[in-house]
Amino acid sequence: MFFIDTLELEGLGNRSYLAGGTGTAVAVDPPRDIDQVLAAAARRGVRISHVVETHVHNDYVSGGQDLARLTGAVHHVPAAARVSFARTPVHDGDTFTVDEGITLRALATPGHTPHHTSYVLEEEGAAAAVFTGGSLLIGTVGRPDLVEPRLTEELARAQHASAHRLAAELPDDTEVLPTHGFGSFCSSAQADGDATTIGKEKSGNDALVQDVDAFVAALLAGLDDVPAYYAHMGPTNAAGPAPVDLTAPPVADAADIATRLAAGEWVVDLRNRIAFAQGHVAGSFNFEADGKLATYLAWLIPWGKPVTLLAESPEQLAKAQRELARVGIDRPAAAATGDPAGWISAHEELRSFPRATFADLAAPAPGEHRIVLDVRRDSERAEGWIQDSVHIPVHQLHRRQGEIPAGVVWVHCAGGMRAGIAASLLDAAGRDVVAVDDSFDAARSAGLPVVAGPRPRR
Repeated sequence: MFFIDTLELEGLGNRSYLAGGTGTAVAVDPPRDIDQVLAAAARRGVRISHVVETHVHNDYVSGGQDLARLTGAVHHVPAAARVSFARTPVHDGDTFTVDEGITLRALATPGHTPHHTSYVLEEEGAAAAVFTGGSLLIGTVGRPDLVEPRLTEELARAQHASAHRLAAELPDDTEVLPTHGFGSFCSSAQADGDATTIGKEKSGNDALVQDVDAFVAALLAGLDDVPAYYAHMGPTNAAGPAPVDLTAPPVADAADIATRLAAGEWVVDLRNRIAFAQGHVAGSFNFEADGKLATYLAWLIPWGKPVTLLAESPEQLAKAQRELARVGIDRPAAAATGDPAGWISAHEELRSFPRATFADLAAPAPGEHRIVLDVRRDSERAEGWIQDSVHIPVHQLHRRQGEIPAGVVWVHCAGGMRAGIAASLLDAAGRDVVAVDDSFDAARSAGLPVVAGPRPRR
């Protein structure tokens, strides 16, 4: 009998897998912090004999090379992937034994990347599961626009063909185990559910129910913004990432924090947005440790800019450091934990700003001039926005603050997390800001004029 363990990377919206038998196992698309993969193997009492990559990843740093080095496993990478490190190239149709009676068979499934490869887990020659990486996902497919704009339509058509190949060659009860689709921006849409099979996808996945032209047109029309840090992930993975370093960063005191802020470095407060609004170091930014920390911090920060982390506990700091390492933010320049009062000098005061709901926004004081700032993505705003609001997606806000008119800025997103990030950026720039910490669904019921129509121009 085989086993398959799923390793959730919730912050990035991805999954990795460990699969095998009684003695040996294969790791599929492992994250950079490979200790969790090693721990999963130890719990199973198996040796990792193979490491496979479905593609050169664009959204996180791979731990495949390091895991293979530490375990002595064979590192399988699609043959057409252009990489600078030693690996075992995988071609369409290649098979290798994972454990007695358990094999992996490679299926070329280009689309997410030109070299993308899926792996069919077979027990005694019968397909049981398929690791589809960024090819066939739950209800959707991986986006085809991350490699090169000139290839986007070609890769979209390849996604359609690859999905049909998987559907044609595998039994309906084959479990589909993708890497992307659980919040990752590598997915063209988000997964509807946590599990699926080839048979289920045949009845509901657009790639399998639409003709190629309709599918490609819809896929390309629905593509959203790409996180800026993706531009660094592919080259890092192709070159061969350095081993991860999760040792504790240097401790920063109040003077060190002030010096780093004065030098233009980023000081990031990891506490929840409620605590941050109540009191924080002037000039610091708020990226919640329990939010999509890696995605949004890596998206917004100028690449290579030193970052100091402020956390409420050593545990919160360690978790954040691990998550950031997955996207190539390797070592915080410094860090501090505890009470924010200890992060400032005796003559300083903590800053704060108010939080509010959409009902509060709908009830302005007489004569009050409010600027409503919507920091959602274009695709979200197209479904409805508050009349006369200013629209700047949060990932563009740092360089477009000059477009916001004078006045008190009431900033909102879809649920509150990104509004908290945006409010911290504006507060650090000296703007008077109110963070609307509420679901956008409440805007209309609060009496605010919500309109919808064609995708608004930026």
